[in-house]
Amino acid sequence: MLKRIHRIDKPPEDKFIRVYNTYRKLMYSIAYSILQNQQDAEDAVHQAFVSIIENLDKLRDVDSDKTRAYIAVTTRRKALDIVRYRARISGDIEEMSEQPAVTMDFDTDNRLALAMGRLPERYRQVLLLKFDIGYSTKELSKLLGMSEDSVQKLIWRAKDRLKVLLEEADNE
Repeated sequence: MLKRIHRIDKPPEDKFIRVYNTYRKLMYSIAYSILQNQQDAEDAVHQAFVSIIENLDKLRDVDSDKTRAYIAVTTRRKALDIVRYRARISGDIEEMSEQPAVTMDFDTDNRLALAMGRLPERYRQVLLLKFDIGYSTKELSKLLGMSEDSVQKLIWRAKDRLKVLLEEADNE
């Protein structure tokens, strides 16, 4: 446990600075598009950076698509946590309606990428985090704030939907 606390307190500075400089504008843009408030967006970005620091050792290449996807998903999750908190406090369920999606660019020549692009965002996110970035179900449970059973069901549903989309593409 001391190692982890030490790692959180003193992340590898160069890597963290590169992540910060590379993605801070993207993170703010994502958070602001969801929250529509500067202070809340800054809070969401801060919370996302705390989460990123906790997982900094898992980021192999700062400039990779995997890292960009992870950071976008993490930021979006933190912004949605703020929306959920606001809704709980105010009792206004309307605020929890579907939020704008984080768009991802996919190679249009790749059959799998096209099908992934057609998946609902939640399914796409969990599949990318699980199979592209390599998070375990336990890690996803913590990251997404869900039970491990719920994460497994979500992954199963996402894979099932992806299979349907791939079969539809084959029949076109």
